[in-house]
Amino acid sequence: MAKYTVVKMPGDGIGKIVLPEAIRVLDAVGFDAEYVHADIGWERWVNEGNPLPDATLDLLRKHKLGLFGAITSKPKTQAQAELRPELRDKGHVYYSPIVGLRQVFELDVCIRPCRSFPGNPLNFIRQKAGGGFEEPKVDAVIFRQNTEGLYAGIEWTNPPEQVLGALATHPKFKAFESVPSEEIAISTRVFTRNACRRIVTAAFEYAKKHGYPSVTICEKPNVLRETSGMMEEVAKEVHADYPDIQRWSTNIDAQMMWLTKNPEDYSVIVAGNMFGDIVSDAFAGLVGGLGFACSANIGDEVAVFEPTHGSAPKYEKLDPPIVNPIAMILSAVMMLDHVGETDKADAIRNAIAAVVEEGKVRTYDMMRLPGGPDALSKGAASTTRVTEAIIAHLS
Repeated sequence: MAKYTVVKMPGDGIGKIVLPEAIRVLDAVGFDAEYVHADIGWERWVNEGNPLPDATLDLLRKHKLGLFGAITSKPKTQAQAELRPELRDKGHVYYSPIVGLRQVFELDVCIRPCRSFPGNPLNFIRQKAGGGFEEPKVDAVIFRQNTEGLYAGIEWTNPPEQVLGALATHPKFKAFESVPSEEIAISTRVFTRNACRRIVTAAFEYAKKHGYPSVTICEKPNVLRETSGMMEEVAKEVHADYPDIQRWSTNIDAQMMWLTKNPEDYSVIVAGNMFGDIVSDAFAGLVGGLGFACSANIGDEVAVFEPTHGSAPKYEKLDPPIVNPIAMILSAVMMLDHVGETDKADAIRNAIAAVVEEGKVRTYDMMRLPGGPDALSKGAASTTRVTEAIIAHLS
């Protein structure tokens, strides 16, 4: 019997391509696991009106570990239009299945490392004051609160009377009282003190364990005084238990400017759901883009690991495939860290670093080529060739 059982959820588009490549690398490093397939994503939505089947939830409840590829999400009207005709007007509402997973299993701690690999031609560089260029080392780890905020899904178009009535008790809503309800769309941003404490504590614990000097709270408390203000207040309380780690605060808009001026100054960053999504993608852009962006969704019992890129369906049918598998492989590495297989995790990270630094095997994005069937003829490596290069360095 295998030591671990992992629920594999390829999902949509290139998720079906990159997840098997990650498993090839896990097998090569000697990770003792059995993989059970679970359906999730757009095809299940179109055919059944549910992109997150109960059977998938049951498998995750049982096995606790999940590897996730990618999903396709589309706007409300388009999602309804693509349902099978007999399912339309039956009350089915599309909701992102990865967001659903996070909420069902309370995967409230999202970790997104953004670390530059030497030799990556996509790494951030800047001009030096005296001329020439320099490449600062980027090593930022974003902790994103995963279950609340704007992504909690508490929103309305044409809100009901009781919602409008409640909002009307706030003096700031007076500016909207003459607007017909059918012309109003409302999304709420909900923070709770307990969730703020969990994500901030996780960030400080990570900084302590891995030797990072600072934790930055990246919110907007000068405008979002209640929600961002709560995060800032809780961070001050938690910081008292970690006196050797600096606590910094930035506003999300200013952070977007500073990360392209002095990204090496930032180490662990904490933010709510939306701002965490924004700042993690921004930092990913400094270390090679979404082809290198991995993440973990951690709860008390269940953990799901995924690249942060989308499903990119236009690339799914290319044969041979051309997409970059490194983000998916690095997500699998995070799973190894999570279960304590740190030697295997380090071995894969070192193999990826070696392939990137050698520069002999690069996907189209690393070569700054347009994606398409002619990318390989221009010198880009296929998805499988990158995986094979990583495996070769493992041995």
